[in-house]
Amino acid sequence: MKSKLESYLGFARRAGRLAAGYDTCAQLLKRNKVYLLLVAEDASEKTREKFMKLAQRHQVQAYVFGTCQSLSEMTGLQDRYIYAVTDNNLAKAIAKEIETMR
Repeated sequence: MKSKLESYLGFARRAGRLAAGYDTCAQLLKRNKVYLLLVAEDASEKTREKFMKLAQRHQVQAYVFGTCQSLSEMTGLQDRYIYAVTDNNLAKAIAKEIETMR
C-alpha cells in the first residue's frame, strides 16, 4: 500500500505541479514559483548546501529527505536529486507528511 507521501508526490507529478532536476528547480526558485523543495540525502554536499541556501533566500520550505532511489520510486522520475512542488496546497500536505515521518 502506498504511503500518503508517495500518493501526494505522484499526484503532484501527474498534475504538472512537480518539477525535478538541478537547472529546472533553480530557475523556478529564482522566479518564486516554488512552495516546497526536496533535496535527496545522497545529493552532493555542494548541491545540498546550494539549494538549501536558495530556498532560505526565497523563503521556501525545504527538506533534505530520502534518497535519489526512494524519491525516484515515489515520483516515477528517474535519477533526480532535487524536486520542487509548485502548488501551495500540495506543498503543505507533503510537508505535513514529511514532518510526521521524522
